[in-house]
Amino acid sequence: MSRLWNVAVAGATGAVGNQMIRCLEERNFPIKQLKLLASSRSVGKTLSFRGAPIAVEVLSDHSFEGVDIALFSAGASTSLKFAPAAVKAGCVVVDNSSAYRMDPLVPLVVPEVNPHRIVSTPGIIANPNCSTIQMVVALKPIHDRSRIRRIVVATYQAVSGTGQKAVFELQNQIKDLLDGKAPEIKVYPYQIAYNCLPHIDVFLDNDYTKEEMKMVHETRKILEDDSIRVAATAVRVPVYYGHSEVVHVETEEKITPREVRDLLREAPGVVVVDEVTAKKYPLPLMAAGRDEVFVGRIREDISTDKGIVLWVVSDNIRKGAATNAVQIAERVIELK
Repeated sequence: MSRLWNVAVAGATGAVGNQMIRCLEERNFPIKQLKLLASSRSVGKTLSFRGAPIAVEVLSDHSFEGVDIALFSAGASTSLKFAPAAVKAGCVVVDNSSAYRMDPLVPLVVPEVNPHRIVSTPGIIANPNCSTIQMVVALKPIHDRSRIRRIVVATYQAVSGTGQKAVFELQNQIKDLLDGKAPEIKVYPYQIAYNCLPHIDVFLDNDYTKEEMKMVHETRKILEDDSIRVAATAVRVPVYYGHSEVVHVETEEKITPREVRDLLREAPGVVVVDEVTAKKYPLPLMAAGRDEVFVGRIREDISTDKGIVLWVVSDNIRKGAATNAVQIAERVIELK
């Protein structure tokens, strides 16, 4: 009989935590005991796993005794506070927050891209930013074929990336506007319904946002090439689930769109949807609820000699967060 594992989900009551629980169930992760952890506000709630209710426990330094793998989805401050305690208790921690992503001692992992960085000994493995994950899944086969020298990416990111409160705000604003009322604005600095905001996270001294610079630094770390030049523009759009990206790539040697299509059709975790004459290309509605990265509109970048343009879409809560974390955990137990 194969071994069963004790697993904890920290931040279990949030959108990503809930999706982690669903992914563990959907992927039939070999669990002996599942602990669901959250702040004291959530104690007393129950969540369902494999048809049985599990009571939410308060997250503390003592929550991880006997736990083999801990999935963290509760934000950077929580991870900084409690992940070291989990490691000390003997856990492998898969952390979805930004807390440890750029720590040189912490692997930053997308299993389809750099699985060799996964370790099975107690320690922290970082989950990248959602927008970075889907992009590098699509770019890794190209980078392996002809080294990528430059990336220019524009993202069109769903409101669920901000959390459930943003989903509700978009719903309520649409309803208010249809009812002829002024929309209430709380989550974002401006109305998001029927609007686009070129502003995700805080602005930095270089006039890029923190979200945009995450893509710069994380891409280089995951692809293990600090020479890649990356420029990003991150835009929030009135879509519930599914981030979309336009990715311009310049390679060392010329690579044709046909070669890219062939590479991506064989790439793990990628679905190519690219029949423009039939108006077939990836959409957020197509990606929502799915774990794959969808790629289409593959064409030459006519502004440069060695350029390719891609349209990349993926569910930001699943592959962009929860599924990627569970996939890392699957690789961890394969190594044990």
